[in-house]
Amino acid sequence: MKPSFEQLTKGIGSSISVTGLSLPGFEGPYHFHPEMELTWIQQGTGKRYVGSKVSEFEKDDLVLLGANIPHCWKTTGETPEGSARAMVIQFRQDFAGDAFLNLPELGKIQKLFEKAKAGILIKGKTRKQIITLLKALSGADSLQKLLKLLQILDLIASSDEIEVIDPLFAGLSPVSNEAERFHKVFSYLIDHYQQEISLQTIAGIANLTPTSFCRYFKEVTRKTLVEIVNELRINLACQLLRMSVKPVNEICFECGFGNISYIPLVSIFIRFYGQVLPASSIPNLIASSRTSVFMSFRVLNFMQYPVTFAFPSLLP
Repeated sequence: MKPSFEQLTKGIGSSISVTGLSLPGFEGPYHFHPEMELTWIQQGTGKRYVGSKVSEFEKDDLVLLGANIPHCWKTTGETPEGSARAMVIQFRQDFAGDAFLNLPELGKIQKLFEKAKAGILIKGKTRKQIITLLKALSGADSLQKLLKLLQILDLIASSDEIEVIDPLFAGLSPVSNEAERFHKVFSYLIDHYQQEISLQTIAGIANLTPTSFCRYFKEVTRKTLVEIVNELRINLACQLLRMSVKPVNEICFECGFGNISYIPLVSIFIRFYGQVLPASSIPNLIASSRTSVFMSFRVLNFMQYPVTFAFPSLLP
């Protein structure tokens, strides 16, 4: 499945779309649109996909997206009805007119729009200030919405509490064939990384030979296909270890590792996560197979993988 183009319609007499979502879970497709987007997750947890980057999200996740950057939020695990809520602001880059945004006083906002092509995560006190403005924005009239949006953009542009999400994607032209190929490949990966992925199949989606695809993929992402797939799977495994009581072998299957032994799984985990095992995963690991898992850790230590445990008292 390729990423879908989303056609947005604004309210009559408004250049800004404000949407409140209350859903059983976030299950929207990996998609893109010419409008910029500010998304505030009011409730929910899961995975955020922006460009080629995958991150966990939780309550009060706040992200500014530039035009045409593919994205989606996916809830993981079982959730009760209405447990996913979000507020989404969408607007064209020229929402106030080209002449207005070209004023020298708005130079910071113009630079922000360029930076937003890679996606921007907003953190700290800036996030709290913006959330307060968003709460007031939903019930405001058209002029107040416009003014509050400019205030929000100015806060983001002036803040050092922001993080660029995927600078590599910003280098792809949103209308180029390469960008379209990128969209198709990552949409397929997001939908199928929990299953076995055939190099022949994904190369065909990119309309390349397997050899050419491997070269193309490494040039675009700076990583191999195997590394990206393992990152997607390990990201999901981390969340399941932290949020569920499922045994390790069940999590392996659910994340797409198949009947993998503990040693390769831990080795992959260490490689991608700075050689530190999260404290929250230890109780589940012990409950799953205390002897097998810790024997694996000891073998890894013997092989000079410096594993760090946050709960040394739990060691056998």
